[in-house]
Amino acid sequence: MRIQKIQTLRGPNYWSIRRHKLIVMRLDLEELAEKPSNEIPGFYEGLVEALPSLEEHFCSPGCRGGFFSRVREGTMMGHIIEHVALELQELAGMQVGFGRTRETSTPGVYQVVIEYLDEQAGRYAARAAVRLCQSIVAQGSYSKQELQQDLQDLAELHRDASLGPSTESIVKEAEAKGIPWMSLGTRFLIQVGYGVHQKRLQATMSDRTGILGVELACDKEGTKRILANAGVPVPRGTVISYFDDLAQAIEDVGGYPIVIKPLDGNHGRGITIDIRSWEEAGAAYDAAREVSRSVIVERYYVGRDHRVLVVDSKVVAVAERVPAHVVGDGENTIDRLIEIVNQDPHRGVGHDNVLTRIEVDRTSVALLERQGYTLDSVLPKGEICYLRATANLSTGGIAVDRTDDIHPENVWLAQRVAKIIGLDIAGIDIVTPDISRPLREVDGVIVEVNAAPGFRMHVCPSRGIPRNVAGAVLDMLFPPEKPSRVPILAVTGTNGKTTTTRLLAHIMKQTGRTVGYTTTDGTYIGNYLVEPGDNTGPQSAQLILQDPTVEVAVLESARGGILRSGLAFDAADVGVVLNVAADHLGLGDIDTIAQMAHLKSVVAEAVLPKGYAVLNADDELVAEMRSRVNSQIAYFSMQLDNPLVQKHIQQGGLAAVYENGYLSILKGDWTLRIEQAVNVPITMDGKAPFMIANALAASVAAFAQGVTIEQIRAGLNSFRASVSQTPGRMNLIDLGRYHALIDYAHNPHSYEALGGFIRNWTGDRIGVIGGPGDRRDEDFITLGKLSAQIFDRITIKEDDDTRGRERGSAAELISKGINQVKPDCNYEVILSEEAAINKALDEAPDGGLVVILPESVSRAISLIEARRAIASEGQQEISNGVAETQSVLNSSVVNTVG
Repeated sequence: MRIQKIQTLRGPNYWSIRRHKLIVMRLDLEELAEKPSNEIPGFYEGLVEALPSLEEHFCSPGCRGGFFSRVREGTMMGHIIEHVALELQELAGMQVGFGRTRETSTPGVYQVVIEYLDEQAGRYAARAAVRLCQSIVAQGSYSKQELQQDLQDLAELHRDASLGPSTESIVKEAEAKGIPWMSLGTRFLIQVGYGVHQKRLQATMSDRTGILGVELACDKEGTKRILANAGVPVPRGTVISYFDDLAQAIEDVGGYPIVIKPLDGNHGRGITIDIRSWEEAGAAYDAAREVSRSVIVERYYVGRDHRVLVVDSKVVAVAERVPAHVVGDGENTIDRLIEIVNQDPHRGVGHDNVLTRIEVDRTSVALLERQGYTLDSVLPKGEICYLRATANLSTGGIAVDRTDDIHPENVWLAQRVAKIIGLDIAGIDIVTPDISRPLREVDGVIVEVNAAPGFRMHVCPSRGIPRNVAGAVLDMLFPPEKPSRVPILAVTGTNGKTTTTRLLAHIMKQTGRTVGYTTTDGTYIGNYLVEPGDNTGPQSAQLILQDPTVEVAVLESARGGILRSGLAFDAADVGVVLNVAADHLGLGDIDTIAQMAHLKSVVAEAVLPKGYAVLNADDELVAEMRSRVNSQIAYFSMQLDNPLVQKHIQQGGLAAVYENGYLSILKGDWTLRIEQAVNVPITMDGKAPFMIANALAASVAAFAQGVTIEQIRAGLNSFRASVSQTPGRMNLIDLGRYHALIDYAHNPHSYEALGGFIRNWTGDRIGVIGGPGDRRDEDFITLGKLSAQIFDRITIKEDDDTRGRERGSAAELISKGINQVKPDCNYEVILSEEAAINKALDEAPDGGLVVILPESVSRAISLIEARRAIASEGQQEISNGVAETQSVLNSSVVNTVG
């Protein structure tokens, strides 16, 4: 077997709208292509021995052991690898269950699709599954040592990619609330929400967390001083920087017992409590100095350690933290009891698990000695032995929920403290014998105030009720009246995408909002180009959604990006599907027009239930998508009497149609006329049906988003198919003696549409034609046939990037098509695009039309603009030239592609 390609999907995709995290592996079974599993000696037995847990895979039989029965009876290796890759992730602690395996049009080559939690682990699991199955085929077994290594590697990849328990709880809550989120890839920043409504989090600090509050909380002595000045009970203490000052400091705080801790410490590092002798004090001072240059000496207050979590000035959880300890059983040593405790699957290293492993160090040994024990001591049954003086979870402590126990006065005090320090999310440490009584009654004190407090003690307490503290954070960032999303309007189709995207963005600008949009020629925010290039994939869309100035996103979504990575957004408010035609077939294992329609339907299927899928009622493949969507539907049509549209509006549905020369919105029994087509510039005086269809799609998409008819009309009237607004889309340029037309037509459907305009030209029609090299041979032959029917003279060129095709072969196929239709056609082959354009322009006859279908739109525009400048200098405008131009605009024109 051979892995040909592995892709990572991260959004709604061809395989699933709901499951966004998928690995797609293109796998060539080679010598196993025609060998089902029951014909491979010893394979079933070897697989059962290697992964007996596959017994839990139901598969198509729908019962326990169903998958193994399929293997025993005979199934193809691609299907087996799918299940193995999923099971390897399960065994490494990642719960995944979705998978698909489909044979491609190439016999023996399969697409194996598996779900993942961490993409690196998912890719590893796919490769490991192939390796495991190959080993069983070749040797009848897979080494247990190698399997354990695979599982260890997968677990490490998952752990390394983990967001941490606090961030993970926020992310899960965001998903539950339907709030989108994404990792920003730097400084562990997470963005929740889109565009102008976004908020950013770093662990449990939000973009509302003030820097002054954080700085103050990190200054433990400064915090204590400002709280004391506010009448808050805090420990009596002082700060020293030299050992010589330690004795005086102990006397100043009232003598033993004391606490010594670093001034700038966290997670309990360097803290020693309940110090009762000078020897202990010296050792504690040294431990604190390892963490911080300055040391705090405080009076030790007897009581239980509590963490009170305040979010948005409200107490949302309280946890009592119990130091790391073991409970005697009368049989095992303390050392063995620690081992037993650490076997708890909830315990792990650092902050990745609910609990942290107990580690024994010199502090633990010293504490044992104070209690009269060693690691070899056997504790009496039921007796507790503490292994840490501090109660931090990061040193092996446990948490007990006390949210329902805290006294109202203590709630008030904690909320007041958070405001005094200036933190929106604060963890307040309180030592008190009884949290259910006011601190002032029981000599309780507030020990510390923490910025970026950990959530795991509240989300997963060892005992008590888990508290949804992440929900409180998101409620603070996104109160009920505040949205988390900006409107997303996604546009796809074979032809017309870029024109419709640009027109829709232009209409949305009429509302006064900042619009971010992506197209095949660049990414734009407002009126400015952010990045040039073909930006119709997920990275460009994410750029828009991450920008804090964007109020509306209009995203051209091409087939390539959807196939490679899925959509960049979890859901859209409007999904427009313009048409589906035979283009790009044979690429990415999309071999049929039905598969292409399925791929394009991803945009419509990803629309929110309250949003709108905007479908072309005149395109049968698009109209059939109505059965796949879960949102509302709006149609657009060039025919008022389209049966689908008529039935839809009679049922109260929304549609845009071309009727009696008007672009109109229909719903129920009312009609809203937007504008006459003759007054909409991109329709070329109403003579460009394809442009009218684009305008209808954009209009109804905007209307579905609450844009008024007046605003839509203003957008339609001020948008033109010009080099500045729609480069490479029906750009007609007057060069004096003749005209040039630039259009990015590159497939049969767009050639046919373009021909509607060209055939009406009264002068000679010269075509500079070609097509992308990654199309099928038959597609180039078809382009040649169509060109022979459209042009009087033809120059065949090729793209600079042949996309893997041998130089000259595309031109040869186009020539073949021309000769099949018109053997005496006047054509020549000039492979260089620039040379071909220049020659056609040099030889253009008076009154002629040079049609350029370029690979590089910007290059073609530059070549023509240079000639227009010369023509303007050397020629005077004459009346018949004006008349000719008007005649051109009155001709039948059809926009071609997007």
